[in-house]
Amino acid sequence: MYVLTNLFLYIHNVIMNKQKLLDKCECMTLLCTKASSHWSSVKFCFNIPLVLTSSAMCIINSISEDANCIKIPNIIVNALSVLIMSLNNSIKAAEKFEIFKKLSNQFMILSQEIESIEGDIPRDKLDLIMLKHDNLIQDCAFEEIPERYKIMVGNQFEQADKYIPIQINGTIGNVSKRTNNNIV
Repeated sequence: MYVLTNLFLYIHNVIMNKQKLLDKCECMTLLCTKASSHWSSVKFCFNIPLVLTSSAMCIINSISEDANCIKIPNIIVNALSVLIMSLNNSIKAAEKFEIFKKLSNQFMILSQEIESIEGDIPRDKLDLIMLKHDNLIQDCAFEEIPERYKIMVGNQFEQADKYIPIQINGTIGNVSKRTNNNIV
Protein backbone atom coordinates (compact mmCIF):
# COMPACT_ATOMS: atom_id res chain seq x y z
CA MET A 1 0.00 0.00 0.00
CA TYR A 2 2.85 2.37 0.91
CA VAL A 3 4.52 1.75 -2.48
CA LEU A 4 1.28 2.44 -4.35
CA THR A 5 0.76 5.67 -2.44
CA ASN A 6 4.30 6.82 -3.24
CA LEU A 7 3.87 5.84 -6.88
CA PHE A 8 0.58 7.73 -7.08
CA LEU A 9 2.15 10.83 -5.51
CA TYR A 10 5.12 10.60 -7.88
CA ILE A 11 2.86 10.32 -10.95
CA HIS A 12 0.64 13.16 -9.70
CA ASN A 13 3.73 15.32 -9.07
CA VAL A 14 5.16 14.60 -12.55
CA ILE A 15 1.84 15.41 -14.22
CA MET A 16 1.54 18.62 -12.20
CA ASN A 17 5.12 19.60 -13.07
CA LYS A 18 4.43 18.90 -16.73
CA GLN A 19 1.26 21.02 -16.72
CA LYS A 20 2.94 23.76 -14.71
CA LEU A 21 5.87 23.93 -17.10
CA LEU A 22 3.60 23.82 -20.14
CA ASP A 23 1.44 26.68 -18.80
CA LYS A 24 4.51 28.77 -18.03
CA CYS A 25 6.01 28.16 -21.48
CA GLU A 26 2.74 29.08 -23.17
CA CYS A 27 2.52 32.21 -21.04
CA MET A 28 6.06 33.23 -21.95
CA THR A 29 5.41 32.51 -25.64
CA LEU A 30 2.49 34.92 -25.59
CA LEU A 31 4.35 37.53 -23.57
CA CYS A 32 7.44 37.43 -25.80
CA THR A 33 5.24 37.60 -28.92
CA LYS A 34 3.57 40.74 -27.58
CA ALA A 35 6.95 42.25 -26.64
CA SER A 36 8.29 41.41 -30.10
CA SER A 37 5.30 43.11 -31.70
CA HIS A 38 5.80 46.17 -29.49
CA TRP A 39 9.47 46.55 -30.41
CA SER A 40 8.67 45.96 -34.08
CA SER A 41 6.29 48.94 -33.91
CA VAL A 42 8.91 51.08 -32.19
CA LYS A 43 11.45 50.12 -34.85
CA PHE A 44 8.95 51.02 -37.57
CA CYS A 45 8.25 54.39 -35.92
CA PHE A 46 11.95 55.24 -36.06
CA ASN A 47 12.33 54.13 -39.67
CA ILE A 48 9.58 56.38 -41.06
CA PRO A 49 11.22 59.69 -40.03
CA LEU A 50 14.54 58.45 -41.43
CA VAL A 51 12.91 57.73 -44.78
CA LEU A 52 11.26 61.16 -44.72
CA THR A 53 14.48 63.02 -43.88
CA SER A 54 16.37 61.13 -46.59
CA SER A 55 13.66 61.98 -49.09
CA ALA A 56 13.70 65.61 -47.97
CA MET A 57 17.47 65.76 -48.47
CA CYS A 58 17.10 64.37 -51.96
CA ILE A 59 14.37 66.90 -52.85
CA ILE A 60 16.22 69.86 -51.31
CA ASN A 61 19.43 69.00 -53.14
CA SER A 62 17.60 68.48 -56.46
CA ILE A 63 15.55 71.67 -56.40
CA SER A 64 18.21 74.31 -55.94
CA GLU A 65 20.99 75.20 -58.34
CA ASP A 66 22.76 77.42 -55.82
CA ALA A 67 24.57 75.41 -53.11
CA ASN A 68 24.55 78.36 -50.69
CA CYS A 69 20.74 78.51 -50.71
CA ILE A 70 20.37 74.95 -49.49
CA LYS A 71 23.16 75.02 -46.93
CA ILE A 72 20.96 75.73 -43.88
CA PRO A 73 18.13 73.33 -44.86
CA ASN A 74 20.77 70.61 -45.45
CA ILE A 75 22.24 71.20 -42.00
CA ILE A 76 18.81 71.06 -40.35
CA VAL A 77 17.72 67.88 -42.15
CA ASN A 78 21.08 66.22 -41.49
CA ALA A 79 20.86 67.14 -37.81
CA LEU A 80 17.37 65.64 -37.61
CA SER A 81 18.59 62.43 -39.27
CA VAL A 82 21.51 62.14 -36.87
CA LEU A 83 19.23 62.77 -33.88
CA ILE A 84 16.78 60.09 -35.01
CA MET A 85 19.57 57.58 -35.68
CA SER A 86 21.14 58.33 -32.30
CA LEU A 87 17.85 57.77 -30.51
CA ASN A 88 17.28 54.59 -32.49
CA ASN A 89 20.74 53.30 -31.60
CA SER A 90 20.34 54.07 -27.92
CA ILE A 91 16.90 52.46 -27.68
CA LYS A 92 17.98 49.45 -29.79
CA ALA A 93 14.46 48.60 -30.88
CA ALA A 94 15.63 46.34 -33.73
CA GLU A 95 17.77 44.24 -31.38
CA LYS A 96 14.99 43.94 -28.81
CA PHE A 97 12.56 42.92 -31.54
CA GLU A 98 14.90 40.12 -32.67
CA ILE A 99 15.57 38.94 -29.10
CA PHE A 100 11.89 38.67 -28.18
CA LYS A 101 11.03 37.08 -31.53
CA LYS A 102 13.72 34.44 -30.93
CA LEU A 103 12.59 33.85 -27.33
CA SER A 104 8.98 33.50 -28.43
CA ASN A 105 9.97 30.82 -30.95
CA GLN A 106 12.13 29.01 -28.40
CA PHE A 107 9.36 28.98 -25.78
CA MET A 108 6.95 27.69 -28.42
CA ILE A 109 9.35 24.90 -29.39
CA LEU A 110 9.75 23.99 -25.72
CA SER A 111 5.95 23.95 -25.30
CA GLN A 112 5.65 21.60 -28.26
CA GLU A 113 8.36 19.37 -26.81
CA ILE A 114 6.50 19.17 -23.49
CA GLU A 115 3.16 18.51 -25.19
CA SER A 116 4.62 15.71 -27.30
CA ILE A 117 5.61 13.70 -24.24
CA GLU A 118 3.01 11.03 -23.58
CA GLY A 119 2.55 9.54 -20.16
CA ASP A 120 5.19 9.78 -17.46
CA ILE A 121 8.20 11.95 -18.05
CA PRO A 122 11.47 10.35 -17.02
CA ARG A 123 13.13 12.42 -14.30
CA ASP A 124 16.24 13.12 -16.39
CA LYS A 125 14.12 14.39 -19.31
CA LEU A 126 12.05 16.56 -16.96
CA ASP A 127 15.24 18.00 -15.48
CA LEU A 128 16.56 18.77 -18.97
CA ILE A 129 13.33 20.49 -19.99
CA MET A 130 13.28 22.50 -16.77
CA LEU A 131 16.90 23.53 -17.41
CA LYS A 132 15.98 24.71 -20.92
CA HIS A 133 13.06 26.66 -19.47
CA ASP A 134 15.21 28.27 -16.78
CA ASN A 135 17.85 29.27 -19.35
CA LEU A 136 15.21 30.89 -21.56
CA ILE A 137 13.77 32.75 -18.57
CA GLN A 138 17.24 34.07 -17.74
CA ASP A 139 17.66 35.30 -21.32
CA CYS A 140 14.40 37.24 -21.14
CA ALA A 141 14.79 40.92 -20.27
CA PHE A 142 11.53 41.41 -18.40
CA GLU A 143 12.33 45.08 -17.83
CA GLU A 144 12.13 45.61 -21.62
CA ILE A 145 8.55 44.30 -21.78
CA PRO A 146 5.90 47.00 -21.37
CA GLU A 147 3.97 46.65 -18.13
CA ARG A 148 0.60 46.55 -19.90
CA TYR A 149 1.56 43.30 -21.66
CA LYS A 150 2.71 41.69 -18.42
CA ILE A 151 -0.57 42.63 -16.76
CA MET A 152 -2.67 41.52 -19.72
CA VAL A 153 -0.96 38.14 -20.12
CA GLY A 154 -0.87 37.55 -16.36
CA ASN A 155 -4.58 38.28 -16.04
CA GLN A 156 -5.48 36.09 -19.02
CA PHE A 157 -3.62 33.13 -17.58
CA GLU A 158 -4.90 33.72 -14.07
CA GLN A 159 -8.50 33.84 -15.33
CA ALA A 160 -7.91 30.59 -17.23
CA ASP A 161 -6.60 29.09 -13.96
CA LYS A 162 -3.20 28.42 -15.49
CA TYR A 163 0.20 28.74 -13.91
CA ILE A 164 2.05 32.01 -14.35
CA PRO A 165 5.83 32.44 -14.24
CA ILE A 166 6.91 34.12 -11.02
CA GLN A 167 8.54 36.92 -13.02
CA ILE A 168 5.14 37.97 -14.35
CA ASN A 169 3.20 37.23 -11.20
CA GLY A 170 5.61 39.27 -9.10
CA THR A 171 5.61 42.15 -11.56
CA ILE A 172 1.86 42.59 -11.75
CA GLY A 173 1.34 41.92 -8.07
CA ASN A 174 -1.17 39.12 -8.51
CA VAL A 175 -1.42 36.69 -5.68
CA SER A 176 -3.53 33.93 -7.09
CA LYS A 177 -5.11 31.28 -4.97
CA ARG A 178 -5.70 27.90 -6.55
CA THR A 179 -8.20 25.74 -4.78
CA ASN A 180 -8.48 23.01 -7.41
CA ASN A 181 -4.74 22.26 -7.25
CA ASN A 182 -4.43 22.79 -3.49
CA ILE A 183 -1.97 25.63 -3.97
CA VAL A 184 -2.47 28.67 -1.81
